Amino acid sequence: MTQTQTMTIRQAAGSLLVVGLSGMELIGLERAWLKLVRPSGIILFRRNISDAKQTRALLAEAATFCNSASLRCVDIEGGTVDRLREAVSPMPSAQAVSLTRRTKLMRMQGELIAKEALAFGFNTTLAPVLDLALPASNAVMGTRSAAQDPADVTAYARAFLAGLAANGVIGCGKHFPGLGGGALDSHLETPAIARSFAELWNEDLKPYRDLAAELPMIMVNHATYPQTRSGDKPATASSYWVTSILLKKIGYRGLIFSDDMEMGGILKYAPMEEAAILAVRAGMHLMEICHIPELILRGYESLIAEAERSAAFRKLLLERATVGARLRRARFGKPLTRALSAAQFLALRESVVRFSAEVVKTHGR
Repeated sequence: MTQTQTMTIRQAAGSLLVVGLSGMELIGLERAWLKLVRPSGIILFRRNISDAKQTRALLAEAATFCNSASLRCVDIEGGTVDRLREAVSPMPSAQAVSLTRRTKLMRMQGELIAKEALAFGFNTTLAPVLDLALPASNAVMGTRSAAQDPADVTAYARAFLAGLAANGVIGCGKHFPGLGGGALDSHLETPAIARSFAELWNEDLKPYRDLAAELPMIMVNHATYPQTRSGDKPATASSYWVTSILLKKIGYRGLIFSDDMEMGGILKYAPMEEAAILAVRAGMHLMEICHIPELILRGYESLIAEAERSAAFRKLLLERATVGARLRRARFGKPLTRALSAAQFLALRESVVRFSAEVVKTHGR
């Protein structure tokens, strides 16, 4: 194998990764592995965020080590999952906004979350949640799920995505093919969701089917669906779910993104080295590895080693990277927006406070 081929494989392997960082500024070790890996995106958490100036500086430096048209991701769903709640103001949950039955408020939530994201330098929020608010998952999902009825989930997500898009921020529907029937937290365990394919197709998958042309990205979860042809494979490792159902049966044409590959839901099924390869084979364009540099490097190196061992996997890896790059260029090519002034930031915070009050006033909680 020539050095050119090896470098091409390395570039492809790195381009499939979206990675997390340890703190509020880059350290020397991170600069070293970022320079090696050259990922296609960064995801930040509360541990990385103090204020807008600091976050923008961190993202700007990290982006210099990334591929072009890179993702700058954050989780802002509202409610319990809102990485900017302390830096701006708490955003109401998806369920609270959905319960208002007011499309205007659903879109406004998307608009405000987009403005928050842009103020801190992000171009992507990993929302909306499309999981159904079924009784089985209530203890795990809580108010993250907008509604139990698929039509209500679709209505909420459509308006929310329109609000994001109007402000140039990319959304991500999650967690395909649906965690509504799961009683375990996939951060820790692998949920086995005992729903038939007919139930999943007619209910859990209905929002994905309805919104396929409107979702820039879809995140795949780590649950298993033993009553379907996927058997005991987590969805992220299942070509049945990603290729056969999402790509072929639903006809989705956007970016396909894994949930965090460090989560127990996948690592209790396979070690990182095997899990990363399985995810690529399943059909993933991008994989999150959010916390531990060792696991980021193990995933990265395993893709390279498998591509060097197998010509078929090398071809597949390069195909995934090529498609992923094309889709990223179409969605993430815009430069970092200008920072808000102090007055503009205060106005944004006050808008979120007013919005929260309006949501409470409209549905009573």
